Amino acid sequence: MEREVLHRMLRDMLLSRAFEERAAEEYSKGNIVGFLHLYPGEEAVAAGVINAAGPSDYIVSNYREHAHALVRGTPAREVMAELFGRATGMSKGMGGSMHMFDRDRRFMGGYAIVGQSCPIAVGIAYATAMRGLPESVICFFGDGAVNQGTFHESLNMAGLWKLPILFVCENNHYAIGTEIHRHSAVPEVFKRVAAYNIPAEKTDGMDVLKVYNTTKHALERIRRGGGPQFIEFETYRYRGHSMADPGTTRPAVELKGFQSVDPLNTAKREVEFRYPTADELAEVGPDNVKLFADHLLDSEYLIEAELEELKQEIQKTVDDAVAFASQSPQPTMDAAWGHLNGNSRHEILM
Repeated sequence: MEREVLHRMLRDMLLSRAFEERAAEEYSKGNIVGFLHLYPGEEAVAAGVINAAGPSDYIVSNYREHAHALVRGTPAREVMAELFGRATGMSKGMGGSMHMFDRDRRFMGGYAIVGQSCPIAVGIAYATAMRGLPESVICFFGDGAVNQGTFHESLNMAGLWKLPILFVCENNHYAIGTEIHRHSAVPEVFKRVAAYNIPAEKTDGMDVLKVYNTTKHALERIRRGGGPQFIEFETYRYRGHSMADPGTTRPAVELKGFQSVDPLNTAKREVEFRYPTADELAEVGPDNVKLFADHLLDSEYLIEAELEELKQEIQKTVDDAVAFASQSPQPTMDAAWGHLNGNSRHEILM
């Protein structure tokens, strides 16, 4: 793999983790309100999948989408400003954590309803297929979405019409606090896809290289006219379902086990509703991001000085994003009315 790609994925993962942990801190200070669903533990999926995609491919996400937007290239300033509800945010401060949208980068939004990303992605894929366009659509959702009717309806349509869509299931084992074995009769999600004649596979979602390579091959099959593809990435989130959930429903030994293969080295379970201290974060053992960084160091794709410089750059980026969001203006009621009445009835695919 090219050195540039390896460096980019490492940076994306480090930025995603640092950004999310800072978002948790700002939430605890009251600077972010409403729902906030964080991504620590799942960074390898976002980094691997989106870096394997082309710039003209469409991304459709769910309500845990901050990292997806960052990896896609949306500036951290705009993502943080949206969390702060400011007019400079990527949805002009009117979407918040669960409704981010970046037209220029074909990031077609995060959606608050479980499973809602699936029919939207199918609609975009149908439009591209009808027009004979070369783009693919990447649809993110969690394991909690696979029991929704929209999930099955969407897969049936995609399989029937051979649409250019990659379904990406981020199986983090829990739908809010319910483990997948308790909410799904078939806990191996990819096996359920056979009913729709869609090729499906399961891959380690804690290993960014496996994620990247699996996604690359799936997208190549789609571009060759192979129709929809499905990948189940087995991953894990270290925090609760949202900032309102301390995550105490999960066994501590399970969490510790997944932290040992963590994509980054700055996450620790919160047993109470507060932001962990620096000492608590330092207690977390080796993780997948550290292992990935060590792999790049051992393979001489990276040197220690470059890694330290990258970490410092990311910290400055996150600090700058918070300062920018804090100083940005609130959206106005006139702007809200403008968006409400902005439907031209002549929408086109971007």
